[in-house]
Formats: sequence, structure tokens, C-alpha cells
Amino acid sequence: MKKYCIILLIILTLNGCQTNNINKSTSDVINQKVDSLLNIMTLDEKIGQMNQYNGFWDVTGPSPKNGDAKYKYENLKKGLVGSMLNMRGVRDITAVQKIAVEETRLGIPLIIGNDVIHGYKTLSPIPLAEAASWDIDEIENSARIAALEASAAGTNWTFAPMIDISRDARWGRVMEGAGEDPYLGSLIAAARVRGFQGDDLSKHYTIAATAKHFAAYGFSESGRDYNTVDISRNTLYNVVFPPFISALDAGARTFMNSFNELDGIPATANSFLQRDILKEEWNFDGFVVSDWGSISEMIAHGYVKNGVDATELAVEAGSDMDMESHLYIKNLKGLVESKKVDIKLIDDAVSRILRVKFELGLFDDPYRYLDADREKEVMHHPNNHKAVLEMAKKSIVLLKNENQLLPLKKENQTIALIGALANDDNSPLGNWRTNSDNNTAITVLEGMKAYPKNKLIYRKGADVNLNDGGVVKFHEKVKINENDKSGFNSAKNVARNADIVVMVLGEDGFQSGEGRSRTKIDLPGVQQELLEEVYKVNKNIVLVLMNGRPLNINWADKNIPSIVEAWQLGTQTGNAIAQVLYGDYNPSGKLPMTFPRSVGQIPIYYNYKNTGRPGPKNEVFWTHYNDEVNTPLYPFGYGLSYTTFEYSNIAIDNKILKKNNSINVSVELKNTGKFKGKEVVQLYIKDRYASITRPVRELKGFEMIELNPGESKTVSFEISESLLRFYSANEVWESEPGIFDIFIGTDSNASLQENFKLIRKF
Repeated sequence: MKKYCIILLIILTLNGCQTNNINKSTSDVINQKVDSLLNIMTLDEKIGQMNQYNGFWDVTGPSPKNGDAKYKYENLKKGLVGSMLNMRGVRDITAVQKIAVEETRLGIPLIIGNDVIHGYKTLSPIPLAEAASWDIDEIENSARIAALEASAAGTNWTFAPMIDISRDARWGRVMEGAGEDPYLGSLIAAARVRGFQGDDLSKHYTIAATAKHFAAYGFSESGRDYNTVDISRNTLYNVVFPPFISALDAGARTFMNSFNELDGIPATANSFLQRDILKEEWNFDGFVVSDWGSISEMIAHGYVKNGVDATELAVEAGSDMDMESHLYIKNLKGLVESKKVDIKLIDDAVSRILRVKFELGLFDDPYRYLDADREKEVMHHPNNHKAVLEMAKKSIVLLKNENQLLPLKKENQTIALIGALANDDNSPLGNWRTNSDNNTAITVLEGMKAYPKNKLIYRKGADVNLNDGGVVKFHEKVKINENDKSGFNSAKNVARNADIVVMVLGEDGFQSGEGRSRTKIDLPGVQQELLEEVYKVNKNIVLVLMNGRPLNINWADKNIPSIVEAWQLGTQTGNAIAQVLYGDYNPSGKLPMTFPRSVGQIPIYYNYKNTGRPGPKNEVFWTHYNDEVNTPLYPFGYGLSYTTFEYSNIAIDNKILKKNNSINVSVELKNTGKFKGKEVVQLYIKDRYASITRPVRELKGFEMIELNPGESKTVSFEISESLLRFYSANEVWESEPGIFDIFIGTDSNASLQENFKLIRKF
């Protein structure tokens, strides 16, 4: 512990100085502490702070004696490690933190990172599902629950939120983001940062957030993970950047760069992104961490010839911390000593890293996150389960409900429940379950058994995957069942005599996520054939989809009377689905991504450009397909309720908008059905003409309104000049005078319309 006295003396001295200057901000005090510490660090120790290792040995056993693990262990004891990831639990993290604090010269604490994507032990729905709730407060609370559990287990930094906008359902990582829209994505990005970080990062129940992946990772060509990105400056600024700006404004303390290249330069070495935009134009004072091994991967990109060059270009571009490339620790000292890398770049990077550690309170108490009693108390607390259940119910989207097949009656019915996923307690946990435990989700079968007055008969019908025990490991590929139909007849026999058939079909939890791109986004394996075979004997089918991306479900849309998009809802999956199916919760979710009719339409999104030949025409020469209509199967923002809503009487209080003023547009919403329900009223605006071509419409506001049957309410939106700004041909964020169309309705096809004029004379 003596080694830690040097740091403690710095802190106490500067805290004493702070009492003599009560007007000095906390940020100024932290900067003083950082500068003082930096002044006593050797070059090796500075570079060590820029080095992050994956967990590499069993801390309850002996120290490693050889190989890579020994090398990492020795560096840890020398103070040459600034962060570790994938260390989980108070016991193990305490062990490595003790080495850093009590056995190194300066005792600088580690920052411990983990992929806390949609929960820690108690899992919320996957982020794409949460986005379908359009409930910003609930999403923030979901991140708060994740932070509570993660911090109780010793983690103080999460590699989330992922805020990549994507228009391509083939890309597996759409499950990890908020969908296709920059406005909705921006609100969700800020909410998740607030949820993780709270209003005081030094509290032991908060964790530092990471805005990732900077930038344009969601635009990987052909939807193939890690692939090339080639987009315009217009798209970069007006579509990709807004959620990152929002996360920054919300206080995100770290950014992660992306695997892709942009303008021919890998993001890891892209000075335009990391220095010009993020650190200079946006004044970001946190630090940038590379993605896993992305510095060394620049060699494979064909951008550098070796690790030394990769190191030089990455640090010059603004990548502050090296995640698992091992290149900074190997090469940076030599580059500095040979004058190829300016020591000022090292000092800047280390200052940023130390600043976040001070903000987390790690220098005041390196063990503040390490309380075994709190860990036991917080994990799987009933309040956490209650919160994720609420989030799960709000994430469900009703896609179709002909003849009011739903909600199900609660008694005197025979219900056939079919599908391997209906009795799967693993897939519903989604892809990012590495901190949680396998087989801990409530199954749909278990959830429906909570309604015992119906006769419920379950049949698997067919496996989805053929991995051992149906459990797929994080680094494994899913072995899809393409041939085994041996359970079909049993499923059909049960369905034939049932009043209602509930079929739970979709993707295995590891068919979406990182490295899980698909060229076919239909129901995997034999599930489509199972659905069609059951339909032959009983057409009263409720199809429950369990998936991590939009799927191609054309046949189901044409034939199945009720379709429920249930995504992968986490720990409380079965209870959430059952409560929606039985009407104890009226679904209110809306799609955050467009559902295509065909993979050939991808990328497909609502805020497209009109082109010079928008059509439609009764001839060949306009923008369309010869074998498919242009429209999606389900548009962005779409989602039904067990009740119905009527929109009418759109009104605007002023058709001229001036700077520093605002106008108000309103619409009358009425519940015309038989159930109490919630509706997400959506506002879209079209800029008719501008210095660059603009989308046919853009989401600019929404309100969730709850109404009783027969009840009406006037819903109003305020429109200011700032709402109309975009990155223009002048390469600035501005609005331009002109005429704007307003659309209000239930989804991105909203038809109620008004217009106004923005005038230049402010």
C-alpha cells in the first residue's frame, strides 16, 4: 500500500488547494491532479495507461508462468496496463486492482471495461427491441439497471451504447443499435448515456459509457460485418453523426472507433474523425479506445506494412487506448525516442484516460466498485426483474391482428403452443449475454402457464439449431436445422384440435449480433415449412417472432391472421409475451427499422431521396423494380394496438416561421376501439428544396398518448427553426428558407398534412 501513497499525496495536496479556491470547478481540480500525476510518470508508465488487456488468467490460481499470459501479468505488475476488459465479478477484479494499486510504483488504478449492452445479469431486451418501445424514459431506466448490476460486480466502464445508424437488416449488429433513424437514434443514444452514467460519475452505482462505433460502421457494404464503408459527406453528417453528437452532449466519457474504413482510411487511423471532428470541432475531452485489435488489423486492411507503422498512425490520429493489439506497449516508446511520435500526443492521450479515472472516483477509492455484499444484494434483485419486464412489454410490436384473434381468451380454450423457441430459455437472452448466465430466460411456455384456465399443449415441431443441447457459445457458429422434420406430425396433430395455435418462430439468439450477417433474412431452417404445414390444419394462428433483425415474412403477412414481433426480450421474455398475448398489456411498440418485402430491396429506409424520376408511371423509365413494388412490407414507425386510433383535424397556428420564434401544429387523436391503449403520434417534416437534396420526410418529433375507449385528445408539436437544421452545401449546420411540409400520423406513411414557410428575414 506504500506505493499508493504517492498518488494519495497528490490528491490530498490538491484537495487542500481546492478549499482555498471555492470557485474553481471540479473539472479544473481534476485537470490539476492529472497534470501533477503526469509530471511524475515515466514514459513507460504513460504508455502503460494506453494499454488494455483482456482477462488472461485465473486469479484464484497461481500466477502465469509462461507465454502471453506471463507477459501480460508482468506488465500489470510493472504498471504498464491502464485497463482490463472481460474481468467479471468482485473477487477477480479485486485481485487485479490490488496488483495495480498496491504493487506498482505509482499505484494508478485500473479502469475495468465490459460489454454491458442490454443488461448485466438481469437482461433487458436487445437494444433494437428497446428502440421499438419509443419510450425514452424506459430506455434510460434500462441502462440504469444495467449500470447498477455491472457496477456492483466491479465493472466501471461499458462499451455501450452502440449508436450506429443502419439501413441494412442483413448486418447482424442491427440488434445492438436503435435502427435506421438519426432523430430517434439520437434520443436513445442520450438516454442510454444518462442511464449508464447518471448525474455524477463518481457514484459507485454508475459506469462510464462508450459511444460506438465512430464512425459509419452501420453502412458496411452488403451488410457484411467489418466490411468497407463508402458513403458521402452528406450521409456522414446528416445520418451518421447526429447520434454521436447527442451522446457527446449527454456526457459520454469515451468513444470507440470502428473496424471499417472511411474514405479509404481505417477509422482507427482516421485523423479527420478522431482529431478534426471529435476532439477539435466537438471539443471531446474524454478518451478514444480502439475496437478489439483494430490497430493491428490495419495491416490486413493494406493501409500499413507492419505494427510499428500501425502504432504511429493510430496514435497520431487520436486513438488513445489500444484494446488487445499489444502494439502501443511494444512500439510507442521506440517511436517517441526516435522522434517519430511527439511526446505531446502521448501526454494528451494519457491525460484523457487519467481524467476519466479521476471522474470515476477511482483515485479517491480504487475499491469503490468492489463490495461483495453489494454484489450479492444487487444481482437479480426483484426490482431489476420488474424493470426489465416492463421494458420487454413495451418493446413488443403488433404487426397484424385480423379478426381480433388477439388478445387471447383467458379460459375455456385449447391452445397449441408450437416451436422450439417457445421452450427456449437461452435464445431470448440475445447475443450479448456474456456477463449473464445461460438458460436463465423465462420461456414463453412458462409465461403462458401462468394462465391456467386454458388447456395448453406444447410441441416443439422442429429444432432451430443443432448445436449440443441447443446452446451456442459466443464464438461458435449456429448449426441450423435444415432437414429434421420429425416433429412436424406431432405438432400438426395438436394444432388440428386446438382453438388457437401460437407458433414461436425466428432466429437463434446467436444468429444476429457481431459477425452474424445473413444473406437470407427469412425464417431459418425448416421453420417456414413448419408454419405452412400447421396452417393447413388450423388457420387460427398467432405467429410470435423471436429475432434480432427485421425478417422477410411475406408469406406470413399474406396468410397468418395475427403476427407479434417479440424480438429477443431478455430475462423476462416469456412473462412479457404471455401478458401481451392475453391482453394484460396492450402492445404499443413501433418499428425502429423498415421490414422489407425482399432482400433485394435492401438497403431500405423511410427517409430516402426522391430522385429525378420518382414515379409511379405506366412505363419502364422510373425508379422501381420490375419484379417487386418499392414499398416495404412494414414501414418505419409501424405498429398496431388491440384498440384503434383515429387521426383528424390537423391544424397549424402560424404558416410563417421566423428565427427565435416557433409555430405549433396539432392533431386530434381519438381511441375508436374497445380497449385502453397507447399510441405513438409521429411528426414528420419534408424540406421541399434546399442546397442539397433532402429526404422525402424526416422524423422530427413524437408523443406517446394513452387514451380510454372513446376518449379524444389534441396532440401538439412545437416547431422551431433549430429543428430544421441540417448539414448544408455550405458545410455548416443551418436551416434554409423555403416551404416545409408537415405529416402527422401513426407511422412514416402518415398522410395528414400541413405546410409552413421559413423566411430569411429573422
